[in-house]
Amino acid sequence: MTSLVGARVVVTGGAGFIGSHLVDELATRRHVAEVTVVDSLVNGSRANLAHWNGDPRVRLIEADIRSGTAMRALEGADVVFHLACLGVRHSLHDPIANHEVNATATLQLLERARAVGVGRFVHVSSSAVFGTAQRVPMDERHPTWPETVYGASKLAGEAYARSAYRRHDLPVIVVRPFSTYGPRSHFAGDSGEVLPRTIIRNLCGLPALVYGDGRQTRDFMHVSDTARGLATIAQCDAAVGSTVNLGSGEEISIEALARTVAWLIGRPDLDPILLEPRPGDVRRLLVDAHLMHRLTGFTPAMPFDAGVADLVRWFRSRPRTPEQMLERIEDRNWEAPRPVAQVSA
Repeated sequence: MTSLVGARVVVTGGAGFIGSHLVDELATRRHVAEVTVVDSLVNGSRANLAHWNGDPRVRLIEADIRSGTAMRALEGADVVFHLACLGVRHSLHDPIANHEVNATATLQLLERARAVGVGRFVHVSSSAVFGTAQRVPMDERHPTWPETVYGASKLAGEAYARSAYRRHDLPVIVVRPFSTYGPRSHFAGDSGEVLPRTIIRNLCGLPALVYGDGRQTRDFMHVSDTARGLATIAQCDAAVGSTVNLGSGEEISIEALARTVAWLIGRPDLDPILLEPRPGDVRRLLVDAHLMHRLTGFTPAMPFDAGVADLVRWFRSRPRTPEQMLERIEDRNWEAPRPVAQVSA
C-alpha cells in the first residue's frame, strides 16, 4: 500500500465540488506535504478553498487544463488526481470544447506525467461512460454506451489512461464515481445538478422540477465518501492498471429523491412537477462496487437521508437567500446560454 503521507499532490479541478473536498481529505486526513490545485475556475470557485488561505501546503494555480501552465504544474508531483472536466449538460450545447477539455487535455496530461515521472496518476472518470444500465448492478465490465459527448469524452480519457499504463507503464488508476452530492455542489449554470436545485426550489416554497416520468434512477454517494474513496484507491498498489467503480450500491428514483427533499425540508405537500424528458438523460444507474471493496475494504459511511439533510443544512447556512440562489438557476440548463444584449451608448 502506497502512503500519501508527505506526498506532493496535484489535483486538477481541485477548486470544484468534488475536487475541493478531495483537497480537504488529502490535506486534513492524509497529511500530504503539499497540494497544488490547477483549476480554470469556470466551474470551480476560490471560495471552495478559502479555508486553506494562508496554509502553505495548499496553493491554487488558475489555469485552463489545456495550457502550458497546467502541464508545468505536474513537475515534481508524486501523485496526480485528474478531475478537471466540463460537464454533461455543457456537452449538449458545446460538444467540441467538451471533448477538448475532457479527452484531449487528458491525453496531454498523461504525456506530461510520463515525461516528468509522476509516481501515480488517478484519472477520475464518470458513470456516464456506461449510458443507461443494460443490467444491474453495473460492474466494471458492463458495456459502455455513453448517451452524450460528455460520457464519450470521459470514456476516451479512460482509454488514453489505460493505454499509458499498457504502453508506457505509467502507474494509472481509473476511477468511475457514480452520482455525487453534498456541500459545494453546483446548482447554477450547465453544471447545476438535480439535488441542489430541488433543495433550493423547495426552500423557496416551490415544487421540484422532474424531467421525464421521475422513474429514472441514480446511485448517489455523499461527497465525503467520494473524496475518501479517491484517496483510498490512490494508495492501493494492487489497483494500478485497473478501472474501478465508486458508488453506494443503492438506487433511488428522481421522483423519490424529490419527495425525500420535500419531507426533510418540512414541505411534504410540494409534489414534483413532471416535464418533458431531458435530452441525453440516462434511464438507470446502480453500481456494483465489489471491486473497490475487495481492493481496499472501502465502504460508504453516509446514509442517503442523512447526507441530504446535511446538504439542506448547508444551503440554509449560505449567505445568499434561497430566493437569490433561485435567480441563478436556469430550468433548461442544457441549452446554450443566451447572448447578453448589447446596450448602445
